[in-house]
Amino acid sequence: MPVITCIEDLRQLARRRVPRMFYDYADSGSWTESTYRANESDFSRIQLRQRVAVNMENRSTASTMIGQPVAMPVAIAPTGLTGMQHADGEILAARAAKRFGIPFTLSTMSICSIEDVAQGTGGHPFWFQLYVMKDRGFIERLIDRAKAAHCSALVITLDLQILGQRHKDLKNGLSAPPKLTLPNLINIASKPRWALGMLGTPRRQFGNIVGHVTGVDNMGSLSEWTAKQFDPALNWGDVEWIKKRWGGKIILKGIQDVEDARLAVASGADALIVSNHGGRQLDGAQSSIGALPAIVDAVGSQIEVHMDGGIRSGQDVLKARALGARGTYIGRAFLYGLGALGEAGVTRALEIIHRELDLTMAFCGHTQIDRVDAGILLPAAGLPDRR
Repeated sequence: MPVITCIEDLRQLARRRVPRMFYDYADSGSWTESTYRANESDFSRIQLRQRVAVNMENRSTASTMIGQPVAMPVAIAPTGLTGMQHADGEILAARAAKRFGIPFTLSTMSICSIEDVAQGTGGHPFWFQLYVMKDRGFIERLIDRAKAAHCSALVITLDLQILGQRHKDLKNGLSAPPKLTLPNLINIASKPRWALGMLGTPRRQFGNIVGHVTGVDNMGSLSEWTAKQFDPALNWGDVEWIKKRWGGKIILKGIQDVEDARLAVASGADALIVSNHGGRQLDGAQSSIGALPAIVDAVGSQIEVHMDGGIRSGQDVLKARALGARGTYIGRAFLYGLGALGEAGVTRALEIIHRELDLTMAFCGHTQIDRVDAGILLPAAGLPDRR
């Protein structure tokens, strides 16, 4: 077993262990992937101020996200098909998050169902991410299931009314379970750990949907249903309807524009997530870290601003915090850990990010994460203007 020192180590191991179609699904963007790459590379343009002869004892990365105590200002992002990176992947990641003391967010398009995750974590509260489908009856039932599972926040994704084109998914013939073409069979045969794990679990399709929609009881009928269900007519009126139906804390995901951020405030949401869907929707859009400062300046005093996209280290978390993000989300970083080593890999990813966050905060002269601000950044560390 190689020594794992950083998220990149986990990525390389996951690439060797996860079938190509599922690894590529996680580690790719739309079209030319320029926004996908910018999400990560724009963090490297931000430089930190090193301070010395500062008392670095009694450090704490503890904070809150929408009033919930967190061990560090990081949550696990909702990611589709997590249970195809590793058998029972959503349950394993939720357990790792619970043990570490950070929120786990379950995707509508998860392999393990809401009920699976609730049972697998002993009823520990988690967050649920909602895609708004045309079938409003299904959405009502999905919200009610999340309530019954004691989910403590609802994350509404606003930037997937239509699906961005991801070339790798088309070329790989992505499906769950995988299409048994000769190239896919050969590739899966080269991943015995993954294959054995999948053979040992009954969870191999979209658990939140199959069996919960009339006429959708297998992968064939599911594909036909989902192709028609993402709702291009989604609007702020729908957000208001969902908020009333849910009755709890709401987080709006997919905000990239100051005007939309103001509309998010007007909707009464508890938080918004500056996000471009990991570079998987509009290629050529601004990086999340690039969009963050203007949104914080516009609405940061009125709503809790979070961000996701491109975070691969604790330093990235610290930089986002310095630019005004009250919380951050990791998607690919935890998926690499999951694909590489299962639940232990997710834990290792969280340990790596936490250690990097803690040490970098200390080197920048701070001992409390809640006191970190833009003063830890060099004035010349301007982000590229992609607008």
